[in-house]
Amino acid sequence: MIVTTAAFGSHRLTLIARVNEHGQPMLVEANWLLAGNSWHSSKSVPKIKKYYGLTDEDFTFIDKNSLSMNKPAQALLIETIFQLKDYADGKRKTLDLPLDFSMGTEFQQRVWQALQGIEYGETISYATLAQRVNSPKGFRAVAQANGKNPFSIIVPCHRVIASDGKLGGYTGGLDKKEYLLALEGSWT
Repeated sequence: MIVTTAAFGSHRLTLIARVNEHGQPMLVEANWLLAGNSWHSSKSVPKIKKYYGLTDEDFTFIDKNSLSMNKPAQALLIETIFQLKDYADGKRKTLDLPLDFSMGTEFQQRVWQALQGIEYGETISYATLAQRVNSPKGFRAVAQANGKNPFSIIVPCHRVIASDGKLGGYTGGLDKKEYLLALEGSWT
């Protein structure tokens, strides 16, 4: 696993990539890094270790300025950083990156795929998302799947709000959800 961190506005993200069994680079995580924390404290690292049978030695941190375009996983991290910067600068409305959803359950994967269908600047309710994944009474399960999304921003769980129009929850913190929605022009 190749790990780097990148700025996103005034915040930081942990980005983790790997090369799959077919030789294709895949993003494994793109999530908020809490102020003052290192990538080791990412909520996904223990899950990634367990799922792939890894140890600390299987993770290599490379500063974003030292990543190489000649190594597939590193090149993917560079592309991820470029796409995120363009999104933050308002130059890009969708992010097109190979994502490894395999750590999620079948239901979580359905929710994460449905999240990708929510357009830039659009918000929907958890209840609407539950209907989109053919689980009309499963809005709580949808909210839990949102909370386990390993690809904040890229898989836009921030676009899901409560039925009453309030923000609802957000694993990265409501300040970041509000920031992203404002960036997309769907929250004032």
